[in-house]
Amino acid sequence: MQMNMPTFNPSATRAIALVDVNNFYVSCERVFNPKLRGRPVVVLSNNDGCIISRSAEAKALDIAMGAPWFKVRKYAEQEGVIAYSSNYALYADMSNRVMSVLRQFSPSQEVYSIDESFLDFTDFPRRDLSAYAQQLRQTVLQATGLPVCVGIARSKTLAKLANHCAKQQATLNGVCHFNNLAPTVLDDTLRNIDVSHVWGIGRNLNKHLHEVGIHSAYDLKMSDAATMRQTFNVVMEKTVRELNGTSCLALEQVRGPQQQILSTRSFGRAVRDLQSLEEAVTLYTTRAGEKLRQRKLYAGSVYVYIRTSPFRDAQQQYDNNLRLPLHTATNDTLQLVQAALAALRQIYRPGYDYMKAGVSLGELVTAEAQQQDLFQSTATHEKAGRLMHALDTINQKMGRATLRLASEGVQHHQPWRMKQELKSPAYTTCWDELLAVE
Repeated sequence: MQMNMPTFNPSATRAIALVDVNNFYVSCERVFNPKLRGRPVVVLSNNDGCIISRSAEAKALDIAMGAPWFKVRKYAEQEGVIAYSSNYALYADMSNRVMSVLRQFSPSQEVYSIDESFLDFTDFPRRDLSAYAQQLRQTVLQATGLPVCVGIARSKTLAKLANHCAKQQATLNGVCHFNNLAPTVLDDTLRNIDVSHVWGIGRNLNKHLHEVGIHSAYDLKMSDAATMRQTFNVVMEKTVRELNGTSCLALEQVRGPQQQILSTRSFGRAVRDLQSLEEAVTLYTTRAGEKLRQRKLYAGSVYVYIRTSPFRDAQQQYDNNLRLPLHTATNDTLQLVQAALAALRQIYRPGYDYMKAGVSLGELVTAEAQQQDLFQSTATHEKAGRLMHALDTINQKMGRATLRLASEGVQHHQPWRMKQELKSPAYTTCWDELLAVE
């Protein structure tokens, strides 16, 4: 559905909206399993380690974000908490659907994270933006089944805080519009928000701000911007100015090429043999290669690292890495895997219990900036491109890893794979796991 967007007015008050999906991972699970609604649900990190998403019901049970699952599992199960392993393919697909819907509501969009997006409403002066935001919420819910909250303000930093208020205050019905508040009311609102909730204020910075007497978002707003730059940095100065309604952070609608594409996972159990490491590195390189082609980029180098558990005795620890430059930038998985395995064999040392491996593709360039290999004919280059296109097309239609390299091994014989004992089906990305209605 295409929205009828208002016309541009250069004199309009700056209005930036932050749209954020509520409890994103949990909400994705609930879309395809309505029985989860109203029940405490958590989603776990890689290898079912820590809690990374909680429903409101789970939060009410004082189950902490980031808590190790093995520590809270007994209590959680006693309270009827339902746990799921991370289903990244599902979450990524649902995120793309949300961002596509949001794109209909503004010509200026910045996809900030998997569940957050900034929209510029400045050009819509004659529209009731609160009502427009409610329309946005209903459209996203109808199209994807996911609930969102919207915060609107004069700057991105204030929009983040407005979104925080929209989530915390049920009476706002999911929308908080700071531009509609009188200055004194807005200041009172900021007084009740801890400075730790301000965008970019991490744990260490929060501690330092408390030491100089800054405890609330209002305190930070009232601080001297120049002094804060001298005491901290230019980012802090911009944060102060943004809290005062001056927009210092533009929407990044078009981003430059990525600097690297990373693919890494912790193993489900310790790995000692080189073959298992080769299978893991092949898998990670293959995934990175898929992302490379999706973004129409080419990699000029391949970086591989392996490491043991950091919790073992020092004598049992080993980690190493190696970056190999490629003769010419490529997005051919065959060439990327060949380089990655060559790097792995150089850094591998027998006798250690490896717990993690990773692959990073670097020196990324676009097709226009790619230099052709002088020793490879145009026909050979085009043949490799057609092969990768066929590989991606089949795997997209028939399911990931329908076609794969032999060095990736057989999935059912890979005990090193990440633990996902509680994973839900890939409802939207795998034909064999489509939701069945009986």
